[in-house]
Amino acid sequence: MNATTFGLDIAKSVMQLHWVEGDTGEIKRKRLSRAKLSEFFAQRQPARIVIEACGGAHYWARTLGALGHEVELLPARQVRAFVRGNKDDAADARAIWLAAQQSDIRRVAVKSAQQQAIQAAHRLRSHWVSVRTATINALRGLLYEFGVVLPKGRESGLKALALQRASVDEQIPPLMARLLDAQLQMLSEFEQQVAQIEKELTAVQRDLPAAKQLRAVPGIGLLGATALAAVLGDGSGWRNAREFASSLGLAPGHVGTGGKVRMGAMSKRGDPYVRTLLIHGARSVLNNYKPSPWVTQLLSRRPENVVAVAIAHKLARTAWALVAHGRSYDGQWRSVPPQKSVLQDATC
Repeated sequence: MNATTFGLDIAKSVMQLHWVEGDTGEIKRKRLSRAKLSEFFAQRQPARIVIEACGGAHYWARTLGALGHEVELLPARQVRAFVRGNKDDAADARAIWLAAQQSDIRRVAVKSAQQQAIQAAHRLRSHWVSVRTATINALRGLLYEFGVVLPKGRESGLKALALQRASVDEQIPPLMARLLDAQLQMLSEFEQQVAQIEKELTAVQRDLPAAKQLRAVPGIGLLGATALAAVLGDGSGWRNAREFASSLGLAPGHVGTGGKVRMGAMSKRGDPYVRTLLIHGARSVLNNYKPSPWVTQLLSRRPENVVAVAIAHKLARTAWALVAHGRSYDGQWRSVPPQKSVLQDATC
């Protein structure tokens, strides 16, 4: 393969390239339109193309990879440190090229179109849930201005409103009653949207082997199984289970100086959505399953929230192990450390 490495800064319309010619050592920059990018690389020998992991990066990684190039995605936070001087497209492309020379920066695994579609379903579900919550809270505040107090909770509030609707209509003007009917109709549509997306995710879980494997783990439900399957892919983007759990921000951060290292709270790096699902799943394990001796020992010396994060960390490591090694979940399985080789003295 050609040793040429291209730093590619992508955008909606204009793409910026930075590379060094291997034969002459000449530094080159090129600006291309979106329509010309594929044509440019189709005429080049197979090369290494490095892109910042941002919007559209996975699409371009699949497109350029199909042309025979080796494509790598770098975390945006790691690339930012290499930007020198004023920030513009050329400086960004140069920073990507410089960051590509650092072998200790972990590459982002390229997602398939199916993985991105599953993640899109989760994002849309979260959107409709947040809109539903905002609508209920707005109605709660508006009705309070007319002396109508709804109990806490979405289901409790809507149930109380339905039971007291006759008395509520006596307290509010006709205009407010019509507005209330319109918002309740919208809430019904939001519920239908959420239910439809969950139906789609159920079908995904049924057809996706990785999601089936993860669904068997206590604490990982429909949302957790499909979201983790979409994030993990085949698990090759992470070297081990510990690295995957750390990439989700479920490992403690630390500060060290002068040889002293102080461990802190969890780092909260990575995808907050998947991390939230895992922590909610961990709370479900605490509330609905008999605690294991390990959990019991943790609860005896640490707060429940800390224990929930520890269980979530373990769930993330379990998920990576199942997907990366193609195993089925076994609650009785215990890992065995590898045997250390014994070096014999050559003189014996």
